[in-house]
Amino acid sequence: MRIALLSYRSKPHCGGQGVYVRHLSRELVALGHTVEVFSGQPYPELDEGVTLTKVPSLDLYREPDPFRVPRLREFRDLVDVEEFLTMCLAGFPEPKTFGTRVARVLRERFDDFDVVHDNQVLGRGMLEIERMGLPLVTTIHHPITFDRRIDLAQATTRWRRFTLRRWYGFLRMQRHVARRARIVLTPSEASKRDIATDFGVDPARMRVILLGVEESFVPPSEPRVPGRILAMASADAPVKGIATLLEAFAKLRTERDLELLLVTKPQPGGRTEQLIERLAIGESVRFVHGLSDAELVALMGSAEVACVPSLYEGFSLPTAELMACATPLVVSRAGAIPEVVGPDGYAAEVVSPGDVDELATALGSLLDDPERRERLGRNGRARVEELFSWRAVAQQVAEAYEDAVASYDQDKRSSRADR
Repeated sequence: MRIALLSYRSKPHCGGQGVYVRHLSRELVALGHTVEVFSGQPYPELDEGVTLTKVPSLDLYREPDPFRVPRLREFRDLVDVEEFLTMCLAGFPEPKTFGTRVARVLRERFDDFDVVHDNQVLGRGMLEIERMGLPLVTTIHHPITFDRRIDLAQATTRWRRFTLRRWYGFLRMQRHVARRARIVLTPSEASKRDIATDFGVDPARMRVILLGVEESFVPPSEPRVPGRILAMASADAPVKGIATLLEAFAKLRTERDLELLLVTKPQPGGRTEQLIERLAIGESVRFVHGLSDAELVALMGSAEVACVPSLYEGFSLPTAELMACATPLVVSRAGAIPEVVGPDGYAAEVVSPGDVDELATALGSLLDDPERRERLGRNGRARVEELFSWRAVAQQVAEAYEDAVASYDQDKRSSRADR
């Protein structure tokens, strides 16, 4: 099967969309399919046999200059103008503008593909793609409505709430497109329920397909670093719960020799850096980013304990990757995380999201109990080996492609018969 896989941004390593695109495309190729990835910036890292076609945006949010003002010569057409003006008006334009651009590209290459896979773009261009005659499968990792609610709840000023509502304005479009999607893939039962509730998608058109863990994520061969706590998150996104972890860490740091590694690139002067300064824990907190795959695996395996303090997750791939490294975990009872780690206490200590005292107690207790750490790590590794395989993901996704093509062909036959 000839597959076009679409992703409006595909950041490698950090952020589930880029990881999903890379590993799914590789395994689809291994199954004998042809895959071409269409992506805006940041572009994905792809494996041999997968083709990348760049669909560039103005890259308005790139580091180290987010919300930049492009030079006049960078504007190529009215879509670029729309993208820039939407940003100036506090909106987030990329899903819509990428959808418009990629639909334009595919219109010229209609005969090159059998099916198109939308990786949570949900722009209006996706509906145009189906009208061209290309069956469409959509992945929704989780509805961004949860991020919106959490951000608004933590906003402290009327102006901040106004700009957040503007930023999340793309959600109305995504709801509209999601309701019309032929087949929706999602990685957890929690996400399936939330997509049905918040986006109004018929559960009968959704399929739960778990995510996989790359085989390179393995338990460490070197001793773990005593007192090292690790978290992987977008540091300045409230939904990731990093503020809760920092406050819990500050409580523990008063009586223990600990270090906290955050695998992320923080926003300079952002809320995370401000909180670290207020808590006076700067000497014990370190940010790590720009890692190779091997360096990331080694870092995950170096921690005595890892923490996933998110307020919501549609799956939480870092949780599964840490389990593959047999790293003991403390996680939030939020979204799909309990589905990933299994029964409470089996592969992780589970705490209430946003509860600083409960998190501090759980971390301290686990740091004091080497036997429990060893048991949790062993159980987490066993659960990954049993459930989380990218080859199995690709096989199930390929079946969804076949069903989408058959459904599309049936609709065309029915339409001709009605005439």
